[in-house]
Parts: sequence; C-alpha cells; structure tokens
Amino acid sequence: MKVFTCSFIAALFLAGCSVHPADPKISMKAPVYVDETPSKVNESMPSNAGSLFGQGDNPLFADLKAMHVNDVVTVTITEKTAQTSTGKKALTKQSSDSLGAGITTAAGGGVLGTVSKNLNDVGNIGFTTGSNNSFTGNGSNTRNETFSTTISARVIKILNNGHYFIEGSRELLINGEKQIIQVSGVIRPYDIDKNNNIDSKYIADAKILYKTEGDIDQTTTKPWGAKFMETIWPF
Repeated sequence: MKVFTCSFIAALFLAGCSVHPADPKISMKAPVYVDETPSKVNESMPSNAGSLFGQGDNPLFADLKAMHVNDVVTVTITEKTAQTSTGKKALTKQSSDSLGAGITTAAGGGVLGTVSKNLNDVGNIGFTTGSNNSFTGNGSNTRNETFSTTISARVIKILNNGHYFIEGSRELLINGEKQIIQVSGVIRPYDIDKNNNIDSKYIADAKILYKTEGDIDQTTTKPWGAKFMETIWPF
C-alpha cells in the first residue's frame, strides 16, 4: 500500500510538472518531405582561365543571392491576421406523458382498491410527466493581429528540385526580458530579390515563433499547481 501511495504521489507530481494542454507549442523541425528528399548534387563546372566571371571564392560579378548551404538570406516577416465570427443557436423542447391509471386498476375493488385509490389521490401516482427545455446562445469573436520583423536565416538544405530549406533564430536580452524569434520553412530561390531578401509570404510550411522570457512572462504564467488541477479536473 505504501509503495502504491508513493507511486501515486510521484505520478501526480510528474503530471503537475508536465506541459499544460492549453500551452501553445511549435516545433521548428523540418517537414518530413524535407528529410526524405535527397540533397541536390553540385556539378563542378570546368573553369575558363580567360573569363572574368566565376573565378575565385568571391568573383567580381557574382550573384549576391543565397545559393549554397550555410548561405544567409534575410527574411522579412509581415504577418497580418483578421478574423470575425458570429454564432447564434436556439433550442426548445417540450414533452408530456400520462399513463393515468396508476395502481387503481391493478388493485381491483374492495378494501385493497380503496387503499390504492387513496394512495393515488394523496401521492398523485398517475404516471404523469412533463418537461420544458430551452437553450439560447450567442457568441461573437473579432481579432486583428499584426507582426512585423526582420531576421536572417541560413540555408540548411538544398532539395533536389532546387528549393531551399532555411532556418534562423534571434535572441535579444533587453532590460532583463529575453525575446526569442525563430523561423523555418521552404523557399524558392526565384523568390529571393536582388538584395537577398525574401518576404515571409513566400515561405512554404512556414513556422514562425515569437516569445518572451523574464519577469513579465513568469507573472502572466499560471503556476504548475493550477495547471495540474485544470489538467485532471473533468468538469
């Protein structure tokens, strides 16, 4: 019994320290198809000794766009979300049932019949039921959000179709508050402009994370005890 009690307490403790179901989480892991798609094989081109183009590590007329693994591309994140929803629901239900006879018919006449009739009259045993149910609900939701920032990301993998899987992160520590920004996704090299910039709307399977850590975050976060009770409370 003691072992069971200790195990139960340990399970409650672990459940309390676990992630709350309502806590939003995002994984920056690459999509499955990115891992399954082989990398593009670079084909070595013979150099022309008399050409001004493509000579050395930094050719004079080289394209400034990201073209190789570990090259850096600048991502401009401009996300706007506008949502408006309205709902209304009304339900009404009425029912009535009456069997009438009670126990009078079964009892018959005589003394037993008189007693059963008195019981019916006093207790209202007539098997009569009725109910009225109604429900009315109204709801509305309006949300407008805007998030804009700029972050640099690295080319992690070049897929065999020429698309890039990029990933980048940035951390800022300002007055004891830590800000974390992460981005990942698949882009086409054709969507990168001449200044080596790309807009977030061109990122496929985009994952963008922004969060803060510090005193404000701890103050606005529910303690693990409250999260534990909300996790196990069935009502």
